[in-house]
Amino acid sequence: MKLSLHVLVCNAAAFALPWSLTKDGLETTFQVNHLGHFYLVQLLQDVLCHSAPARVVVVSSESHRFTDINDSSGKLDFSRLSPSKSDYWAMLAYNRSKLCNILFSNELHRRLSPRGVTSNAVHPGNMMYSSIHRNWWVYTLLFTLARPFTKSMNFSDQRNVMRKT
Repeated sequence: MKLSLHVLVCNAAAFALPWSLTKDGLETTFQVNHLGHFYLVQLLQDVLCHSAPARVVVVSSESHRFTDINDSSGKLDFSRLSPSKSDYWAMLAYNRSKLCNILFSNELHRRLSPRGVTSNAVHPGNMMYSSIHRNWWVYTLLFTLARPFTKSMNFSDQRNVMRKT
């Protein structure tokens, strides 16, 4: 029996984690937010191509605009992808991982679209409310202040909005 896979959504993310390394020796935010998607797609690439038409949707973030992964000469700086503890800032780690998502999606599309597999990176909208901010009280405060202006993943919230309209 041959399995088909027509849509793959890559939506794992970690935000505002304290600095830590994975068992592979890489910074955790980078590994969860980017390398996990990259590895999953590599494992499923043949299935996607045999299932064509197929698509890969990589959930990224507008925050990719607020960082760079190149050094001053314009070359990729690998130390920015998996920084040391002294060079780590959680927000930058998140932003860089989301920039990697977009670059990966673009390259995946370039390589696989001739084989019937498209790839798109998407921004999910204005900070859908979740518990992604739970690791630092400052982020919890910011997300709480922004809450009235965000989308909700809570089904009962959606029903209440529909009743009011």
